[in-house]
Amino acid sequence: MQSTATFLALDVGERRIGVALADAGVRFAQPLTTLETSTDILAQIQKLIDEHRVATVVVGLPRGLDGQETAQTRAVKTFVENLKQHTEVPIVWQDEALTSVKAEAELTSRDKHGVYNKSDVDALAATYILEDFIAEHSRGDT
Repeated sequence: MQSTATFLALDVGERRIGVALADAGVRFAQPLTTLETSTDILAQIQKLIDEHRVATVVVGLPRGLDGQETAQTRAVKTFVENLKQHTEVPIVWQDEALTSVKAEAELTSRDKHGVYNKSDVDALAATYILEDFIAEHSRGDT
C-alpha cells in the first residue's frame, strides 16, 4: 500500500520526453524512461500515471537564458494543455533551467568516452527537474 505521494516528472522535448519518478516520502528521484513522441504519447503518459499511482505530474518549463518565453516554451505549454484533457492528476510547472546541461555533465563524468545517448540525457534531466521540485516544496516541512 502506498503511504506517500508519487511524483512523475516530464522533460518534454520535440522528439522525446524524459520521465522520472519519485516518492515524496523518500525525496529522491530516479530516471524512469524516455518516451518517443508519437500519436499515442498522451495515452503512454496516462499509463505511467496509472501504473505508478502518480499523485502529481511535474513538467519542466523551458525558457530562454534571460527567462523569456521561447518557441519551446509555447510548445510545452500546448503539450500540457493537451495532457490536461487526458488526465485528472494535477500538473504543475518546474523551472528546468540548465537541467539538460547538468545531465550531460553527469553522464560524461560517469563515462569518460561520452558513450550515452540523448534519451539518457532526457530521463536524467527529468530527474533533476523532479529533485528541484521536491527540494523547493519540502523546505519547512521538518
